[in-house]
Amino acid sequence: MLCTCPDKDTAEKIARLLVMDQLAACVNILPGILSVYTWQGQVESAQEHLLLIKSRKDHYLSLEKAIRDNHPYEIPEIIAVPVEAGLPEYLNWIDSCLSSS
Repeated sequence: MLCTCPDKDTAEKIARLLVMDQLAACVNILPGILSVYTWQGQVESAQEHLLLIKSRKDHYLSLEKAIRDNHPYEIPEIIAVPVEAGLPEYLNWIDSCLSSS
């Protein structure tokens, strides 16, 4: 999954929450991205931190809720991207880190 955050503190808070609650096996935080977007009819730009969240499809709804409950944006970016292939051992490791629910 992809999720942008307005600052390092928010990004770290959400990343730690997702991993501690076993909704994600790992969350990478990529600082210093510049986002250019349209909001309420205006072209805006902002420095953000991007979360790369490693999880499974069956955890999407719980991930979405956890992010929405802890994110300051009115409409946070929450984008799920399918994994079509991956190193089997890495994918198994992700599975081993996640809650069974």
